[in-house]
Amino acid sequence: MGATLIAIDLAKETFQLHAVDEKGRCLYRKTVKRRELAAFIQNTPPCIVAMEACAGSNYWAQIFRAMGHTPKLIAAQYVKPFVKSQKNDRNDAEGIGEAAMRPSMRFVAVKESWQQDMQTLHRVRDRLKKEKTALDNQTRGILLEFGITIPEGIAQFKKRIPEILEDDKNGLSLSMRALVRDQYDEFLDMEKRKTKYDVMIEKLSKDHLECSRLMAIPGVGPLISTAFVSALGDPHHFKNGRQVSAWLGLVPRQYSTGGKTRLGAITKRGDCYLRALVVHGSRSCVTQIMRRQGKDPFSQRVLKLVETRGINKAVIAVANRNTRVMWALLKSKTDYRTIEAN
Repeated sequence: MGATLIAIDLAKETFQLHAVDEKGRCLYRKTVKRRELAAFIQNTPPCIVAMEACAGSNYWAQIFRAMGHTPKLIAAQYVKPFVKSQKNDRNDAEGIGEAAMRPSMRFVAVKESWQQDMQTLHRVRDRLKKEKTALDNQTRGILLEFGITIPEGIAQFKKRIPEILEDDKNGLSLSMRALVRDQYDEFLDMEKRKTKYDVMIEKLSKDHLECSRLMAIPGVGPLISTAFVSALGDPHHFKNGRQVSAWLGLVPRQYSTGGKTRLGAITKRGDCYLRALVVHGSRSCVTQIMRRQGKDPFSQRVLKLVETRGINKAVIAVANRNTRVMWALLKSKTDYRTIEAN
């Protein structure tokens, strides 16, 4: 009897395999080198190949799917309860197999290569943005040690640094002026590169029909649309919109027992970068609605939420709603106005 499921503990060079039949009985355990893995799976009859969702898992999932297998990725936190005894590659592979056989197990959608490209661009841009902010704060701290202050904001930073460098009466030595100039040049270079990535993301949002559809939603722009499409994977992987909002951590945290329901703040699970983008976009949308006092049904609902529940809860409600609508548009492949009309 052939294997119906092969669990693989992924690594850099050495992979541990654990194969089971349809009754869950272990058929073999095998250690395979990286250069041998593809050929070994290629010679195996089509079956389920289960792996942890980690670095390289999407790459292998795409390869195994092209061979006719069914790849399934599992989040690491869902595998851990099934790992028996001490941690090693053999036990990890067995735990992955045990988790994959659970009928209620939640799996991670396999991303396409273009979605990986889009998500990688977001990761690099986010890292550059954080480094730019760190450089800004470090330069401000250095100047503060010499009694020179700069008002808050990037615009003030870019305005004041040239003035500080030109002022020969502020007490800065020549070496400190050279250091601050280097810091400022590095800041400008980072800003230039970030602008380049912003242009690339905007172009991607226009080139992909899915992203263009999402940008019709109030509070959704190029950043949110591309980040959502790349992170979501296959929209059919989710049963409904609430599962998507729960996946993104925009639903209340529940602590219920004894028939008593207790709901708290949002769970903040999932991709914190994407959730932050969606919430910031929703905050911008709510702010605009409050400013112009819109009369359309959506604006009226938002204004009522702000009045009864406060602006922060209204922002989260709009973020939750936008997440569900984005999923619905991607799954149904229809335009935003069509969804709204229904």
